Amino acid sequence: MQKIEEMDEMIKERNISMENAILLLKHVGYNKVLKKFFSYSFDYSLLSKKMPGMIIEEERRIEDKNERLLVDLCECFALLNFYFISDELLLIIVPRLLKVASKKEENEETQKEAEMALLALSNANTYYDMPKELYLNEMTEIIKCHQEHHNMTRLAFQSAWQFLINRFFTNISLEEVIMNELHFSKEAARELEDLSKSVDWKRKEEGKGEREVKEVSVIKRWLLVIDDFLNSCTLWNEELTGLIRSIVQMIRASRDNHKEILNGCLDSLRCTAINRNVEIDDLLKSGAVDAVLEEMKQSTLDDFILWNCLDFFLNISKRLKEEEEDEMDETKRKELKREILEKMEEEGYEDFIKSFREMIDFLNRKYYDCLSLNISDYFVSI
Repeated sequence: MQKIEEMDEMIKERNISMENAILLLKHVGYNKVLKKFFSYSFDYSLLSKKMPGMIIEEERRIEDKNERLLVDLCECFALLNFYFISDELLLIIVPRLLKVASKKEENEETQKEAEMALLALSNANTYYDMPKELYLNEMTEIIKCHQEHHNMTRLAFQSAWQFLINRFFTNISLEEVIMNELHFSKEAARELEDLSKSVDWKRKEEGKGEREVKEVSVIKRWLLVIDDFLNSCTLWNEELTGLIRSIVQMIRASRDNHKEILNGCLDSLRCTAINRNVEIDDLLKSGAVDAVLEEMKQSTLDDFILWNCLDFFLNISKRLKEEEEDEMDETKRKELKREILEKMEEEGYEDFIKSFREMIDFLNRKYYDCLSLNISDYFVSI
């Protein structure tokens, strides 16, 4: 907060121009959103109070409108304070930034402008119930254009999807567009696979160069948006099974040196086990069950990883109980249960029961979940 206050004072004393202050703060916001850290210092600053009025005044200007300044103001405000915003500002900022992101030139400068605009849009509060007319056609066109021409950076493309998935949280009617028109699962799987190839997984994160650090950051952002989607989706198709396979591959790649990515992947698999629209058969075919069992045997296992793994199996177990899975054929239910049990026995399931029984109560207290104290209940009874 002190640094923002110092900038307020510098502007007041004319040691820095308002335009340069906006540019500087915009890049602060860029790093804030990309690195997922929270700071409320801007919210209480003089600039935060002045900026909405500046945006509205510049937008209403008929003559000598400074388009570049208006975009900078919109991006700066969206990157730093897109949580509480008036409807009037929303109707200015969203179309303005979509216009910047819609430019089709494939030069580096245009790509950077689109990246900044889309990252700012991706920071919009998930709970904003925006009218589809404000963004859907333009964002759909932006995503389709990239699918055909690959005219955006990886971060820009991910940010476009994040904005759209955030809107899905309050508007379930977007699912058809997201799944069947824009093919989110296929695109997310491809991006994870391509990003995985460009990361040296054997090197620890702190030893990576600037470019690789940014790509790792984009992977983390993809995993967050995949989680949000898996928590809410009601449709299912083969493309989603392919996405789970990509997550499984990333679990194995990130296991040694990228604990945050590993946790994100396991959390995504936990979401699939909870979502009753995901077939348990798909979790077997995609390798999700094998990946979680493999993880439970690692010497690097920590509390959060263990909680994700156990909750994954707890939710599958609940769904395979006859009274809770009425639509499943009884023969199929027993077959799936036996197959999962056999996999667990192959991986030393009896040892898991012995090793983890005493930790369940601790994990319950720490993560407020409902893991059974009698872990041997999981899948033992066919």
